[in-house]
Amino acid sequence: MKKVTSTKLLLSTLAMAICSNLNAAETNAEEAVEKKGLDFERILVTGAAGKGATVMASSVSVSSLSADQIEVTTPRTTAEAFRSIPGIRSESSGGEGNANIAVRGLPVAAGGAKFLQLQEDGLPLLQFGDIAFGNADIFLRLDSTMALIESIRGGSASTLATNSPGGIINIISKTGESDSGSVATTIGVDYDHTRTDFEFGGELNDSMYFHIGGFYRQGEGPRDSGYTGNQGGQIKANITKEFSDGYVRLYYKHLDDKTIAYLPMPSTVSGGSVGNFDPSTDTPHSAYFTSLLTTDGNGNRRRSDMRDGMNPQVDSVGVEAIFDLGNDWSIENRFRTSRTKGSFTSPFPESIQDSQTLADSLAGEGATLTYANGPSQGDKYNGANLMRIHTFDVEMSNLDFLVNDLKILKTIGDTNITFGYYKSLQNIEQSWLWNSYLSDVKGDNAALINVSAADGTSYSDNGLIAYGVPAWGNCCTRNYDLQYDVTAPYIAINSTFGDFTVDASVRHDSGEASGTYAGAVQSQIDMNSDGVISVPEMSVSSVNNASPSIVNYDWSYTSYSVGANYMVDEDLAVFGRLSHGGTANADRLAFGKIAADGSVTEEDAVDEVDQFEAGLKYRQDKLSVFATAFFAETQEQNFEATSQKFFDRVYESYGLELESAYYIGNFDIRGNVTWTNAEITKDALNPGSVGNTPRRQADFVYSLTTRYNFDQGSAGISLIGTTEAYAQDGGDQSTADILKFDGYTQVNAFAQYYLSDSFSIALNVNNLFDTTGITEAEEGNIPTSGIIRARTINGRTSSITLKYDF
Repeated sequence: MKKVTSTKLLLSTLAMAICSNLNAAETNAEEAVEKKGLDFERILVTGAAGKGATVMASSVSVSSLSADQIEVTTPRTTAEAFRSIPGIRSESSGGEGNANIAVRGLPVAAGGAKFLQLQEDGLPLLQFGDIAFGNADIFLRLDSTMALIESIRGGSASTLATNSPGGIINIISKTGESDSGSVATTIGVDYDHTRTDFEFGGELNDSMYFHIGGFYRQGEGPRDSGYTGNQGGQIKANITKEFSDGYVRLYYKHLDDKTIAYLPMPSTVSGGSVGNFDPSTDTPHSAYFTSLLTTDGNGNRRRSDMRDGMNPQVDSVGVEAIFDLGNDWSIENRFRTSRTKGSFTSPFPESIQDSQTLADSLAGEGATLTYANGPSQGDKYNGANLMRIHTFDVEMSNLDFLVNDLKILKTIGDTNITFGYYKSLQNIEQSWLWNSYLSDVKGDNAALINVSAADGTSYSDNGLIAYGVPAWGNCCTRNYDLQYDVTAPYIAINSTFGDFTVDASVRHDSGEASGTYAGAVQSQIDMNSDGVISVPEMSVSSVNNASPSIVNYDWSYTSYSVGANYMVDEDLAVFGRLSHGGTANADRLAFGKIAADGSVTEEDAVDEVDQFEAGLKYRQDKLSVFATAFFAETQEQNFEATSQKFFDRVYESYGLELESAYYIGNFDIRGNVTWTNAEITKDALNPGSVGNTPRRQADFVYSLTTRYNFDQGSAGISLIGTTEAYAQDGGDQSTADILKFDGYTQVNAFAQYYLSDSFSIALNVNNLFDTTGITEAEEGNIPTSGIIRARTINGRTSSITLKYDF
């Protein structure tokens, strides 16, 4: 399927035909030529105390990425764009979502972005960044409506947002102050992908303007899934009404996008192929493995479709109002309500074993294997290995989120005081409905495998070996119906004394959790309604709704942050900061931390983070540098579904974060590197891990982008890299069989040429040299077979983009 189809050519021709009839207009002010260097005079928007503070005069580590800068790094997903942010370790190998995102050595023990908040236009997407199978990045898409990505690491993120002690990544939308827009179609050259983006904004009258845009895409994606795995899109819009003393802005977003969720898959310890399975281009997804039969959250039979993958469905409406009240008072209020639901469906290899050994463990000695479907259906299976697949089949029926952030600001001379009140309501209603299957270890449409006993008794139904996951103790058929009510008053003070700027802030978060959750019960059910109880139907997992568990607890914690910045001269500043923050644990506590009466201990409810930072900002001529030294101590309680393990630890990390930009004639060079030394200092459940380096924490992560600008366009390359890292953090990390990932550098290439003032063609190559890189693995030690379950970066993919600006 890696070819340009006639459909793609038709779509691209149509897009060019439409574009050719559009009139050119003034360039959108939000896409004007950016200031050279790191733009230290930019006014802070994200996680800032007071108003009007510039990067140069602030005491926080903050960075921004424009759409133009992101384009050169050729990201295929939102998480790949985050890899260019200093201090951020974004493991972007899961597809369009489900990424593990860490900040400055803060841990990612069980996935998601627990200590980091993802925002759109200053408000969080979800209250918790690590909801199991509902990670915040699943509900986020970058498209041409984006004006800027702004990020803050550490600092006042602890006090100016909830559950974000590590930092904030904020996607800022275009608002359409001037008449302009664009239409672009991207076509995969060596993979099946077609996507069209559009955006347009302009004035409605002297005091009103708007912006609208979005995208639609379809294709198999960067790996051989055997079907159209990516299909859907997004539309975003906003309208602004200006008044003499402020403005009101209304936002709208609709997202409905099906994309493949890539989970760990067969690989050698070096990222090489296992038989006919190539972990850089293949996936266990298959055209022969799409229909799943389970019970639903109410115990009724239901079918789901593997092709739905990650399917976020969001309808949100928001209002932003900012007004000058007179007498040096002003008010800001941001509100959003989101109806959020979706699904997460993907195959997870529970194990990869010798075929006969696995067959005998299921059906007794002398068991036989045959193809359950595919071109060899009914024939004997003689493959060396088999995968036991657990289907992650999660219905996210209600992740609705309501949030309001109110700020009242007072200016007294050179002092700004912010009084804030934050309120949110987060629902988490999910059903986990998982089965077990046998699959060939093969890319490009693997078949399912049946297993029978030596006497001919079938132990499988068309490749299904269990309605549930008995290999994990049938742990994972469950249902959640939870609600989290969060309140957070806060105050921030920012004062300037000549060349000194001092700021302090404090926030008190409190919350209430309520609801129920239920685990699994086993029973005999004729699932396929054929009148016969097969071996798998003798023990079917369904939700035990007769005995739900109660959730009824509250929590609170106080965060603070104090920082100072000194302007040595107009081109050099130094700063320091001390912060204490926290993040509340949510649905993951239901794996064993909630007592029978619904209560949770204080230490389990909240994980706290202490941080120290010191840095400098320097600019001269064509060079600008932003350097920050950091130290953090982090608590974490967590549970990992795939390993069935709890975590109760304390981590320490320290290091140095560097960001720089340099211009030489028509060349511009931007780069960042983060050195981190991290260690587990306490472990209540596994003391043997004390002293170990946390899983997947490399000493160095880095990115470098260089671009050459010429009259008719630009061309550039970007490098994303990491040094070696341990797969897991348990065991003796000095032993020879410990699993450690090799470091790698991924090179991406970009070239754009303007055929006219408004029409351009661009070539993007992601992973130009087809580099192999492992981002995570389930194993901690090298198995005797040499086969592990790992997620790797995608192999080389190339695309062409045709774009018309007007």
